[in-house]
Amino acid sequence: MTLLACNSSPKKNQAHNDTAAHTQIENAAIVTGANQTEAYLKLLKGKKVGVVANQTSVIFKDASEETHTHIVDSLIAMNVNVTTVFAPEHGFRGTADAGEYIKDDVDEKTGLPVFSLYGKNRKPPAEFLENIEVMLFDVQDVGVRFYTYISTLHYVMEIAAELGVPVIILDRPNPNGHYIDGPILEEDVKSFVGMHPVPIVYGMTIGEYGKMINGEKWLANNIQCDLTVVPLQNYTYTSEYNLPILPSPNLPNAKSINLYPSVCFFEGTTVSCGRGTEMQFQIFGAPYLPKEDFDFSFTPQPNFGAKSPKHEGEVCYGKDLRTVDSLDEIRLDWLIDAYTATADKKTFFNDFFKKLAGTTKLQEQIEQGMSIEAIKATWQPGLEDFKTTRAKYLMYN
Repeated sequence: MTLLACNSSPKKNQAHNDTAAHTQIENAAIVTGANQTEAYLKLLKGKKVGVVANQTSVIFKDASEETHTHIVDSLIAMNVNVTTVFAPEHGFRGTADAGEYIKDDVDEKTGLPVFSLYGKNRKPPAEFLENIEVMLFDVQDVGVRFYTYISTLHYVMEIAAELGVPVIILDRPNPNGHYIDGPILEEDVKSFVGMHPVPIVYGMTIGEYGKMINGEKWLANNIQCDLTVVPLQNYTYTSEYNLPILPSPNLPNAKSINLYPSVCFFEGTTVSCGRGTEMQFQIFGAPYLPKEDFDFSFTPQPNFGAKSPKHEGEVCYGKDLRTVDSLDEIRLDWLIDAYTATADKKTFFNDFFKKLAGTTKLQEQIEQGMSIEAIKATWQPGLEDFKTTRAKYLMYN
């Protein structure tokens, strides 16, 4: 509510107050859903609780976010009856490679069973929830369609809806929440790296995204789950938020997260995006690219998060993107430049590219030599429709 002083101009005063409120939000520390224990502990009291979590699932001890405790350890310390942990891609402790098969396990610290949602099961079997009365989901997302945590969220919500188990999402900021871009997913290339008709960059927090899954009835048989989202405090879509904990092994810093929607296209090609270096998703290159045009070189080697990187032990020639200005759109020029410079164009793209792009058209458009402007123009009708859908589920300014 805005209070107006006597004899003031409502419109002028409203604009002033809105600006002041927005500035106040921008200058205040963002408070995650997990840190607002008073909002959700009452929903867990006396219940058997399942938790979907990884290394980012923490409660911060102070505003600096330099010290923290894991959400599972914190809940147990607060006498919450946590019975089961579910681990998404990269595992409960976040040490596995992208795409690496994750096995069911037992957490050494707590003795709790840890069921993998990135192994033989993407959707939890009903028997995994036999000892659960409420499901808590707390995973840091990066706001990109092919980042698989939103697919895990979909399947958790689906099995919970089928069994009548409530789901609580502890919301976290979207580091790519400041823009929306990319082609809308087409049904015939639907996969675990793209399940919903959304663009590559969708400009929503994971809590808002969960509301959209539910509201648009994207779960099987149009079912809906009993969903609660614990919202962020002091968050806006333009908030700058450097993730204090790596969301996955190959997104090591804010630059990699910002470049990820554009550079990840190379995962569907013969070009390396820097796995096997310390510059993941901040560089690209391949042994066959001409070094007179691609003057940055690197040699991928096995490392943390990349046990068998593409072009292992080979010198790759490409580009260093670490000094590129922060992006507010998807860049296609790097992909097109690499394709244009590749002699063997028939093998440049692999089958994974269409799943990443979420469309069969992008590869065809690049192969036909369409300009970036013409390609992006084909995205616009879908983006406008999506923005209308998205608006129904937004929780922040």
